[in-house]
Amino acid sequence: MSSQELGTVVVSGASSGFGRVTARRLAAQGHTVIAVARRADRLAELADGEGPGRVLPAVADVTDLDALERALDEHLPHCPPVVGLVNNAGLSSGFGPVQSAKVDDWRRMVDTNVSGLLHTTTLLLPRLIAGGRGHIVNIGSIAARYPYAGGNVYAATKAFVHQLSLSMRTDLEGTGVRVSCVAPGMARTEFALVRYDGDQERADRLYDGVSPLSPDDVADAVLWCLSRPPHVNVNMIEIMPTDQPFGLGFARRHA
Repeated sequence: MSSQELGTVVVSGASSGFGRVTARRLAAQGHTVIAVARRADRLAELADGEGPGRVLPAVADVTDLDALERALDEHLPHCPPVVGLVNNAGLSSGFGPVQSAKVDDWRRMVDTNVSGLLHTTTLLLPRLIAGGRGHIVNIGSIAARYPYAGGNVYAATKAFVHQLSLSMRTDLEGTGVRVSCVAPGMARTEFALVRYDGDQERADRLYDGVSPLSPDDVADAVLWCLSRPPHVNVNMIEIMPTDQPFGLGFARRHA
């Protein structure tokens, strides 16, 4: 999918953060965007802000394959051909050593970060292959490559995303469908608030003295991948704040 190749792009996790900004910017480029998320009010606000028909809300949880298929089928028959999929839906639930983690947190991450990505992909990939073109961008994480204490299962789910992206590249050779993975480091979204179960004070402390990535920074990388000419496939992009090292700790600045 190049910048001149307009069509329908599906963005999961589009109610906030990377997904919301990516959906808005794709719509501004002239694409029809099907925005997938659980929060209907957030999706309605997003759609209202982009003009009639530019962003189409698909209210569904990506962990529920049947519900996701129904939500997409409300729009796909009436949209231009699908030219892109941004698998952004994902989360980190809970934080701490693996020996004291909660199984429910593990299940939530695996269901969303692994099964959810597979669900959107299996529903849309046949359309991309049939069209002989298109681009899938999966949102990974630097946690997949650089371990840190407390990140265990979240990091493992993102390692799955990275490896699946590379394996899909191999499987899709000759189809015209491209696959990229964008792996952000620390970014200021609702990520920490979800990880810390709604504890705003604890989430805010994570960013104290650090200049994290913004959703726009990550959307820049996604759109750059999508805008390359058809003969170019960007396999992987890692993006980190300048303040973030590869190991533990941050170069925290205080006034």
